[in-house]
Amino acid sequence: MTAHATPGLAARLRRTLADRLARNGSLRDPAWRDAVEAVARELFLGPAIAGATGYGDRWRVTRREEVTADEWLELAYRDETWVTQVNGVMVEDAHGIVSGVPTSSSTLPGLVVRMLEAARISDGDRVLEIGTGTGYSTALMCHRLGSGAVTSVEYDPDVAGRARGALTAAGYAPTLVTGDGLAGYDGNAEYDRLIATCSVRYIPLPWLWQVRDGGTITVPLSGWMYGSAFAHLTLADDGTAGGRFLEDDVYFMTARPHGPPPMPSPHLGLGTGRSSRIDPRVLDDPTGLFVGQLAAPSAMKLGGGDEVALLDVATGSQATTAPDPEGGWTVRQHGPLRLWDAVEDAVLIWREAGSPHQSAYGLTVTRDRQYVWLGEPDGPSWSLPV
Repeated sequence: MTAHATPGLAARLRRTLADRLARNGSLRDPAWRDAVEAVARELFLGPAIAGATGYGDRWRVTRREEVTADEWLELAYRDETWVTQVNGVMVEDAHGIVSGVPTSSSTLPGLVVRMLEAARISDGDRVLEIGTGTGYSTALMCHRLGSGAVTSVEYDPDVAGRARGALTAAGYAPTLVTGDGLAGYDGNAEYDRLIATCSVRYIPLPWLWQVRDGGTITVPLSGWMYGSAFAHLTLADDGTAGGRFLEDDVYFMTARPHGPPPMPSPHLGLGTGRSSRIDPRVLDDPTGLFVGQLAAPSAMKLGGGDEVALLDVATGSQATTAPDPEGGWTVRQHGPLRLWDAVEDAVLIWREAGSPHQSAYGLTVTRDRQYVWLGEPDGPSWSLPV
């Protein structure tokens, strides 16, 4: 193992990464390119990272001490997500293969930059970031805007401490807060831009109070079926916010308080059967899944293809589908909520509109209601589970 990396290698790898992101369309703004070429991502990976094994929730740990300095840099400048925490445990505390759900990561740089560009951050903006994570995205903003313009909130104390050390080592000093990002941080309000590097089921109202009129909130909207859309909202002077979803398909880990509850183990297949009006495989399509989730926001999805099960964790209601031997599909529903009826209605409305991407939908947030609409704010709408 070499103690020191080849001189100049890190800078060359940063330029190569910037070139790659520019070619694939993730990086368009010269100011963000300058940040990518300047910020040392290796500082934000910690002493160990974990990568996918191809077996679902199993992750292979690579420790910095196990590879050469040059090899570590090569890993750092791949356009790849590296997991840094699994089930709340930092990966440097594990060896070999770890199993579980990632709870913090160094997101692939292409996705980070797409998020920053989509938020339309420009020189002079004051930004509140929800989800510091490793601190890499925070550092990119500090490089462009100056540390004094950046405030970042991280929920997990271990992750926050690691990010603080990395940012200090990189020469940046933003306002770093350890706490619930869903409450925002009013200490430096008002902000021009709020971005969230975590997904939410609905928009926390404190965010609206901390962003100036005309400012924006950019955040992935997700749910318990893991359908998602990328929201970009503008604050109005009446305290509401609204806007269409963006064409980018951006997804981050769900904010921990907005994540699904433990999956129960019910007896499925209950209820009377009828013919389904839609092909259950529509829920295998990213937009179809998002549309179905709007109609059944407290349901979790099991299976796929022809055989889907929806389970509403609040009421115990369920819907299960299966192929009909005579053609089409049979659905069985049980409980107070007719889950499949609602999903069918939403999917049929989507299809009547031409099965558009999520960007045909928009989101309006008021003090009393948050709702997703199709086409225009007065079009078909579905309330979020606030």
